[in-house]
This record gives sequence, structure tokens and C-alpha cells, in this order.
Amino acid sequence: MAARLNPLDLYDVRSLLSDEERMVQDSVARFTDEKVLPIIGDCFDQGRFPTELIPEIAGLGLLGATIPEEYGGAGMNGVCYGLICQELERGDSGLRSFASVQSSLCMYPIFAYGSEEQKQRYLPKMAAGEIIGCFGLTEPHGGSDPANMKTVAKKDGDDWVLNGAKMWITNGNLAHIAIVWAQTDDGIRGFIVPTDTKGFTAQEVHKKMSLRASVTSALFLDDVRLPADAILPNVKGLKGPLGCLTQARYGITWGPIGAAQACLKEALDYTGERMLFGRSLNSNQAIQLKLADMARRITTAQLLSLQLGRLKDAGAMAPTQVSLAKWNNVRMAIDIARECRDVLGGAGITTEHAAIRHALNLESVITYEGTETVHQLVVGRELTGINAF
Repeated sequence: MAARLNPLDLYDVRSLLSDEERMVQDSVARFTDEKVLPIIGDCFDQGRFPTELIPEIAGLGLLGATIPEEYGGAGMNGVCYGLICQELERGDSGLRSFASVQSSLCMYPIFAYGSEEQKQRYLPKMAAGEIIGCFGLTEPHGGSDPANMKTVAKKDGDDWVLNGAKMWITNGNLAHIAIVWAQTDDGIRGFIVPTDTKGFTAQEVHKKMSLRASVTSALFLDDVRLPADAILPNVKGLKGPLGCLTQARYGITWGPIGAAQACLKEALDYTGERMLFGRSLNSNQAIQLKLADMARRITTAQLLSLQLGRLKDAGAMAPTQVSLAKWNNVRMAIDIARECRDVLGGAGITTEHAAIRHALNLESVITYEGTETVHQLVVGRELTGINAF
């Protein structure tokens, strides 16, 4: 008999990876299995981000993984970064969000838009986990319309003075610096704001039912005075923050694959052991149809993200392609998590099992960095040439 296929990788996507890519995936998978999974259910219950894992996350080279080694990064390719996101989110979306914000939304803009002095000053310490960043773009009234920005930065002599508020900011109360985007007389500009600056406050968001093992904050800037060299000098306008979001959304296309795989594995194990009406649950046609559909959708998402990663590494990735993959893969994962919760029956409502935790987390993932509707409209605009926003 031929060997059975891997139920979490029916098309042997792993065989399409390079040796380095497989090594990265294996090292992060071990970290997730050994360090994350034993504690993450309790962290979710407690509403606590596991800060004790930050040194090891940094030690594995997972912060700023694609940043060149001269700035403290690991110099990995885009597919490696995607696999990091996949394996971290197999543990929990909150952990992947932490690494994604640090890498794509904070280190990337300093690398892409910052001065050489800013790169040397911040990036090595950020890669080492000694400086944590957050990304201040979204505002309380803004949501999907970042151009409707009320935060302002005014020149006062050589200094800048910032006033405004940001909302739904991952890592906000952990951060040592915030990358804050503000309106100026010269258009939207980015600023590196040390969080101990007078007038800067972060207020953690509580009563969350999603991303509970993650720090989410509101930021307030009240006459925050910054020196001239706090501005990111090499970008103006919305293309700055949107360029960062494209990098982060790319990682998000991979992350939910891990969440979906975790849910499918749990459902496979549970239905193989659960006995009903004298036979295992997985011997029922209805259950097998559900499991088969999950595997189909995961396989599609795997191939979509891998091709997106190859396009990224070839310098040929388009934002619309990222939108298509983010839309497809997060929708795939949230549907699978909900279905697995149902398959587990009453057991599925507790955080002793992963499905309900992933399902709740994915409610945030499907909303942040472009809602599903926004990404659908991005694809629609590409197809028709008409902006329907």
C-alpha cells in the first residue's frame, strides 16, 4: 500500500520548500509545540500576553526576519517569514500579531523609510527584542478610511508637536516606541515616538472576546514634542503606512493556515477517539465530508500563499494579490474553526480545546488590516477598473 498522505498537507507543499525554508518552519514549529501550546490556553483565559516568550522569539530570529543581517535581522526570504507566521498562529493569532507588528509594521518602515542613523539606532535592538514597537495608524473614527486622519504634527522651531489619538493598537502597552502617522502641512508623515515622551499615554483595551493573549491599546498624544530627527525622512503620504500594511497582510495570508491546521488536527484526533452509537465519530459520512472540505480549503490556501511568497521574493507581488490571499485564507480559517468547534460538540466551547480560541481570534484577524469587504473591493477594482469604495 502507498503511504498515507499528510492530512495537514495533502499536496505535499513542504516538498516545494528549500532546505532553509523547511529548517525555519521546523524550528518555529518546535517552539510552538514546546513553549506556546502548553500555556496559551491559560494566557487566553487570563487575558495575558506571554511576555516571557519574547527573548526566545527574538533568539530564533523571528523579529525582523527579513531585515538584512547588517541591521540585526536574519536576512530571510519572504517564504520563510510566511512560514514563521503560519507556525506562530498555529499556536495563537496573538503571538503572530506580536511578531507581525514588530517585524512588518515597525521594523519595516524604519528600514524602508528611515535614515541610516535611525536604522542603526533601533533595528538591532528591535531584532533582539530589547525595543518593542507598535504601529499607530488606525483612529477611533477612521476604521477603513485611513486618509480621514485627525492626528496632526505641527512644526515648532526645529521640533514637531503631535496631537491626536489612535485605536486598536497591538503591543501598545508593551511598546518602547510607536510608529505614529500624522497629518502635516506636507501631507501624512511617519514619526518614531518613544513611549516615555511627555504627553504620550497608552491605555490597554479590556473586555475583549478576541485576541485575549495579545495586548491591544488606545494611544493618546497630547502636545507630544519630538526632535526633528524623529520623522521618517524617506516617505510622504499614505503610501508610507499602506506599504507597511502590505508587508503585514502578506504575513497574515500565511498565519491563518496554521490556525486552520491546528483546528483540523484537533478535529481529526477528537473524532477518531469519540465513540457514538457504537462507532467512532469519524466513521460517519457527515463528519468525513466536513473534514474533507477543511482539507480542501487548507490546501488551496497553502498553494495560494506559497505562490504569493514566490512572487514577493521575485519582486513581483502586487497589493491586489495580497488582498485576494488575505480574503481567501482568513475566510477559510474562520469557517474551519467554527466548523471544528461544532464537530467537538459541547467540548468545543472550552479553551481546553483550540477551536473556540482560534475562532474568536480570527474574528479580529478578518477585521484588522483591511476587512474582508475592503479586500473584496480591492479585487473588484482590479477586475473592473472602477473604484467602488
